[in-house]
Amino acid sequence: MRDIALLVNPTSGRGRAREAARRAARRLRRDGASVTELVGTDGAHALRLAEHAVAAGTDALVACGGDGIMNTALRAAVGTTTPIGLVPAGTGNDYARMLGLHGSEPESAARVVLAGRTGAIDAGRCGEDWFGTVLACGFDAKVNERTNRMSWPRGKWRYNLAVLAELARLRPLDYTLELDGEPWRTSAVLVAIGNGPSYGGGMRICPGSSLVDGWFDVTVIGPVAARRLVRVLPTVYSGGHVAYPQVTTVRARRVSVSTPEVTAYGDGEPLARLPLTVECVPRAVNVLVPEEPR
Repeated sequence: MRDIALLVNPTSGRGRAREAARRAARRLRRDGASVTELVGTDGAHALRLAEHAVAAGTDALVACGGDGIMNTALRAAVGTTTPIGLVPAGTGNDYARMLGLHGSEPESAARVVLAGRTGAIDAGRCGEDWFGTVLACGFDAKVNERTNRMSWPRGKWRYNLAVLAELARLRPLDYTLELDGEPWRTSAVLVAIGNGPSYGGGMRICPGSSLVDGWFDVTVIGPVAARRLVRVLPTVYSGGHVAYPQVTTVRARRVSVSTPEVTAYGDGEPLARLPLTVECVPRAVNVLVPEEPR
């Protein structure tokens, strides 16, 4: 890996990504790589820069920041032979957890890039959009949406306040799902479609999900009072929530989901208003990893 495009979101991790990018680029250049830093003025501009780098034949497209900028890299490289890498510097860092890079210093992440070990992972496709971690379609999506509207406080406290605000408005919704052609009508407060196991900074909502098996894991939390959901939510970090009787987990390759008034979020980014259909695409993108993806 000698020609590296470093895609940077300087606002990720409360500004930590800018310094992380500097340290990673310094290590990459010290070891002989040519590094071109890409910083978009907004998400659409960042995607255009990334797509241009891939089309120009960069050896690797490396995202520096959080899950949002990694989603941009995924969308630019999916379906090509260009591998994507990651220098973790976000708040949630669920891609970093999936790929065995959580907690990595920028120099360590740069060494993974230079080593050039790649593995192909699955990705979720929704029309022209893609996600690699989890698609949120219920209470979780509403929390994400509220978090994005809030300017204070910063970091995880903002997410926690958004959770409390949405708990106060909690009500089950009527969902129409189709799992590999099989219809399912249910009432639920949360539907999550996992290509990977976690979202929201380590919440293992789909704990059995694998990046390389060609399947989604779908977690559905049925009608539950806010006071019970408060007890369930902390267990999501360990994956223990799947033992609750209100929680159902199923597997499918293609999922359609519909309910009113919900915008689905993939990799923490707004994807589309429901209804929508998503498909698990096996081996959709190559990633630079310290060990074989699972």
